[in-house]
Amino acid sequence: MTHESINSLRARLRALVENPRDVDVLLADVTGHTAAWLFAHGEERIDTEPVEALVRRRIDGEPLQYIRGRTEFFGREFFVDDRVLIPRPETELLVEAAIARAPNGARVLDVGSGSGCVAISIERERQDLDVTSIDISIGALAVAKRNAHEHQSNVRFAASDAFDAIRGEFDLIVANAPYIPRADYEQLATEVRDHEPQLALTPGPRGTEMIERILTARRAPMVKLEIGFGQLADVRDLARGYEIVEIINDLASIERVVVLSRHGRQ
Repeated sequence: MTHESINSLRARLRALVENPRDVDVLLADVTGHTAAWLFAHGEERIDTEPVEALVRRRIDGEPLQYIRGRTEFFGREFFVDDRVLIPRPETELLVEAAIARAPNGARVLDVGSGSGCVAISIERERQDLDVTSIDISIGALAVAKRNAHEHQSNVRFAASDAFDAIRGEFDLIVANAPYIPRADYEQLATEVRDHEPQLALTPGPRGTEMIERILTARRAPMVKLEIGFGQLADVRDLARGYEIVEIINDLASIERVVVLSRHGRQ
């Protein structure tokens, strides 16, 4: 067991990582103290091994969220590991749109549970809604159910490849489906490509294969989709009886969420 002062260990490890703040976060996790406490107690000596082990994982490209086993989304903390995509801030736009526009008492279907963050956030903010969430990945569903339990959410989860195991129609479908074209997937940052589940990132060569399945099924009068850069024209072509009634841009002014209605109204 090797001991070193917090100041010395922090300086040594911060020089090894791309984002030095990651070391501060991991130090705080290991010691159980805040970053402010670490700065104020820099001369205290601690065991270096637990922190070094975590930083080695970060140097190898593992996302900080997986190392920590948690991330923030829509004001709540969610458990995450390499069975699920790490929630992105722009996906909060999808949740906001669903919360604001879902009819009272609506039946909502979330396609692509992942960590459960979308479905759980919607249900916790709008407890009048009847929310079901589906995913093809059994591993992802295990993570989503753990998060639902943690947040005392009433979302129902089911294993289904798109709508194969789902019967009936819903009032609203929300989906952050995989939308990255296969060629673009190969160019993603190593941290994403080598650690996050491929199934949650790319559905095939075009990137719109899952979006097409959702729209072709016509299982709800209103659909809210998160889409990738430059995909709006493709979504228009795939709408098949739906009309685009709203487009929501993210902070980078990229068209990120598309609201479609079979009746041409919001």
